[in-house]
Amino acid sequence: MPAPQKKLIFCTAGLLSLACALGTAAAVGSQLWVRGSVLCSTGALLVNASGPELLKFIGDIQYGLFSGQRVRQCGLGGRPLQFSFFPDLLKIIPASIHVSVILFCAVLIVFALVGAGFFMFNAFGSPYETLHGPVGLYLWSFISCSCGCLIMILFSSEVKIHHLSEKIANFKEGTFTFKTHTEQFANSFWTILVCSLVHFLNALLIRFAGFEFPFSKSKDSGTITGAVDLMY
Repeated sequence: MPAPQKKLIFCTAGLLSLACALGTAAAVGSQLWVRGSVLCSTGALLVNASGPELLKFIGDIQYGLFSGQRVRQCGLGGRPLQFSFFPDLLKIIPASIHVSVILFCAVLIVFALVGAGFFMFNAFGSPYETLHGPVGLYLWSFISCSCGCLIMILFSSEVKIHHLSEKIANFKEGTFTFKTHTEQFANSFWTILVCSLVHFLNALLIRFAGFEFPFSKSKDSGTITGAVDLMY
């Protein structure tokens, strides 16, 4: 492939990596990871609410990695409450999983920036070390994509398996019990998915530029080299 086309591919990949780093950073600070509604089951059972009356006992909840907001509704109107994971909810959430998600987000941001820098370096400079060349570009893209997948897996398990929304809704609730009514992942969670796909796309762009994968080596070259060694 001609050099100008390779530069264009590397510039595109570098800009995509930079956009992923900024998008991940924005997602980390956002409260739009999970949106849903919680039902005050205790209040609904007391008055045997059903149909339209049940809406008076359904509140809203949304949260991210550091903070969120819930609207507590038990038939007397909504009462909004802001909360933070650190240190308020640290005792009731799966702290090890939650901290791991935050750490992998940080790693994803760092390696996305590193990948963007090396893509630009390969576009406008002359690679002179392994980590500056194609092998390094595959490495940064692979690490970033893997971190994005781990973030989604860990956070999904925290929400679905450990019932994170219910734990948040029932935080410091002695009288009423809340159950998850609806729950869905919001924009910031899907941003991480898009970033993971973009890093996978970057690896394909490197291959499209004419560079082989690091683990694929030609058998013919090894045979020829061996034959030459036997001659001497």
